[in-house]
Amino acid sequence: MAVELCLLLLLLFCGSTISEVQPIYKPPPGTLDFGFVPAKTYDTGAYHEPGPIGILFKIVHAFLYLVQPNSFPQDLIRKLAQQKFGNTQGDYQKPENVVLTLQAIYYEIGFIVSAALGLLFILLLPLVGLCFCMCRCCDNCGGEMHQRQKKNADCQRSCFATFLFVASLIISVGVLCAYAANQHLTNQVRGAKKLINSNFKDLKIFLNDTPAQIDYLVSQYNTTKDKALSELNDVGPLLGSRVQEQLGKEVRPALDAALTMAGAIRETKEALENVSVSVEVLQEGTERLHANLTDVKMHLSNTLNDSACSVAQAASTCNIIRNSLNQLNINANFSGLPGVSSQLAKVNDVLKIDLSSLVQKGYAAFNDTPDLVVNQTRSILSAVPYIKNVLESVGSNITTFTKTLPVQKILADLMIYLTQSEAYIQDYFPVVEQYDFYRWLGCLILCCMVVLILVFYYLGLLCGTCGYDKHASPTTRGCISNTGGNFLMAGVGFSFLFSWVLMIVVVLTFVTGGNVEKLVCESFEDKTLFKVLDTPYLLNQHWKNYLSGILFKNPNINLTFEKVYSDCKENKGIYTSLHLEHLFNINEFLNISMYTEDVALKIEHIQINLSKIILLDEIGKENLLNFSSSGIEGINFAAYLTEINKSVTKVDLLSFANDLEARADQLPKGALENALKGHANNIRMIHTQQVVPLEQAMSTLNQSIRLLKRTSSELMVKVKNVISAVNAAQLLINNNASLVIVQETKKYMDTIVGYFEQYVEWVKESIAMEVAACKPIANVIDTAVDIFLCSYVTDSVNTFWFGLGGSSIFLIPAIIFAVKLSKYYRRMDTEDVYDDTENGNNGYHKEHLYGIHNPVFTSSVEQW
Repeated sequence: MAVELCLLLLLLFCGSTISEVQPIYKPPPGTLDFGFVPAKTYDTGAYHEPGPIGILFKIVHAFLYLVQPNSFPQDLIRKLAQQKFGNTQGDYQKPENVVLTLQAIYYEIGFIVSAALGLLFILLLPLVGLCFCMCRCCDNCGGEMHQRQKKNADCQRSCFATFLFVASLIISVGVLCAYAANQHLTNQVRGAKKLINSNFKDLKIFLNDTPAQIDYLVSQYNTTKDKALSELNDVGPLLGSRVQEQLGKEVRPALDAALTMAGAIRETKEALENVSVSVEVLQEGTERLHANLTDVKMHLSNTLNDSACSVAQAASTCNIIRNSLNQLNINANFSGLPGVSSQLAKVNDVLKIDLSSLVQKGYAAFNDTPDLVVNQTRSILSAVPYIKNVLESVGSNITTFTKTLPVQKILADLMIYLTQSEAYIQDYFPVVEQYDFYRWLGCLILCCMVVLILVFYYLGLLCGTCGYDKHASPTTRGCISNTGGNFLMAGVGFSFLFSWVLMIVVVLTFVTGGNVEKLVCESFEDKTLFKVLDTPYLLNQHWKNYLSGILFKNPNINLTFEKVYSDCKENKGIYTSLHLEHLFNINEFLNISMYTEDVALKIEHIQINLSKIILLDEIGKENLLNFSSSGIEGINFAAYLTEINKSVTKVDLLSFANDLEARADQLPKGALENALKGHANNIRMIHTQQVVPLEQAMSTLNQSIRLLKRTSSELMVKVKNVISAVNAAQLLINNNASLVIVQETKKYMDTIVGYFEQYVEWVKESIAMEVAACKPIANVIDTAVDIFLCSYVTDSVNTFWFGLGGSSIFLIPAIIFAVKLSKYYRRMDTEDVYDDTENGNNGYHKEHLYGIHNPVFTSSVEQW
């Protein structure tokens, strides 16, 4: 009870460092780093490895399972514990008590039968030994020193010797097992001091580290406070940035669209200029090209009219060339294309106002939002010192509260009790070792009893086997053989003297050790023992939960031995293991919501005026409207594209020139051929000097026209959309800025509060898993029950009775075989008489001459 009281005081202190938080936790955007709670490693490893003797332990466990295969009787133990047995005879004769008794007998039937057989052994073997001794004294039961000679005597002697040797070997194995178990228990008891010291060391670490862990949790409040104060000091810029970011979701796209439109105006101007210049170039170039092509056709026609073309060889070629002269003509006609001078003039008027500069001014004005917010949020800034004072007071309250707890006194009392307990164990441990020595000596004496019997048997077998002479008659056997037989009978005598003493020890240790193994050790291993202890109203008929009734004086709290042990086994904090949340709530020390109500009221009445921010003035908007009415959508793009898609000439002049030169080569050598080749070169020169520049001008015109077409597509709608977006963003700034400020300020305050929620959550998790981790308590239980009681004591005791019991049981066949065998080794007083003259009696005894001196045999011998 003193341990529970001291432990409860420590738990009270641990529990006072945590507060309840809201079930829904929203982590803040920034994660705070609280570091690691200082903790030391516990040294005790609550696990025992028996070593090679573990094989014997497993064999004993298997034997116990055969004796008692029933599972742990939870219901039976609960009923027995809850059943009240009175002092009168009638209470035991009640039907329910009779049923429980029968159930208990059924469960223990294996042990009862085995114990009954052991008791029968204890009672009968001394009685049989007494009767056997008296019978032999009367020359019965093999006591007469006369041995009948039989034909199979050698076979019987060998069989008896073999069986006795095998039984002795089995007894030897049993006594070795008993000795090993006895020595193992002594060795473990001697080594238990180190394990006990390790447990006390862990308990001291548990007590000494808990205050440091609590101080660390409290000190980490400063980390949260410093983070919050750091952000509160920069509330203006941070809040302004948040407001700017929120407003920028609509403002920046609107300004980007306006800036894009300003770029489109400049591109439109460049495109119109390119169209105007390109059309002029194309018109002039096509006129010159048309004149040059006309001259080329005229000169070619004059050449083809020469008399040389009248020759039969050239006539066909000249006709072909003459027929192709119509291809030398222009294909595209740019003279009819409408001009764009009016549109260009209007766009130039629009560009007199620098729209890009106006948009950049809007950007600059919007970027000044943080400064405007800082200047207009003095009410929030005035609350910052108040919040700082609140945070400081919360930290002071936590520190003051922890200092008011009698920490040092509780720890000192617990440490004194722990030191006294350790000193008590250290003082009395030599006494335990001394009594263990007495136990070891007693068990050794029991083993020596068996060893003494084995010595007689082995010496009897050795002397009898080595000294036996098959040619010697029973009355003339040697001294060694006779000594062997005497050793065997001595072993039989000591077997009758010691066997019942051995069996008494075996029965007592078997019943005790076997039931401890089945009822305590196995149920502790699978935790069914805890389930029995957790049965409502079992240990106290008025308490539903015994553990919570002792610790909290509230038996309705669902606190079980099994859950506490399992949590401590997992090294969880003692706050979680014992559900101390039912006792402690320091939410008032970490709850700042009551202090932020005034701040919240101030935030709700904030009025922010950002009307000084002008995204785009009326001049800029009018400029956009003027651009939309510049008339570029009225350009006849189809006419332009029709002519642009045509080639400059009807035929490719280079191809025509090459074909002309090739046909000239078909003509006879002479002036006609040379003249045609000269015309071909002239055509190539026209292509290079006039057609190529015209094609480049057409390409520029094509790009510009297509750009203008894209720009003019729904130009009015695009401009109106840009103006609408700018107006909507301006309206948001002018009318809804205060609402955005309030929303962002609330989010900002939620972030600040989130830091403290994160701190509380971290404290809760640390208390649950790290602070005052109760692994040493589970180790103490494991050391006391699993290691010392079960592994050290129970397994060793069970192995001892298993070995000693096996040896005791095999003493019975050893007695029988030893008595039988001794007849063949001991020197007899009389022997059977043989008549060599009788046919068929050689080597066989005569029943009618048994046990007397035969005169016939004597006279026949004398005749020899």
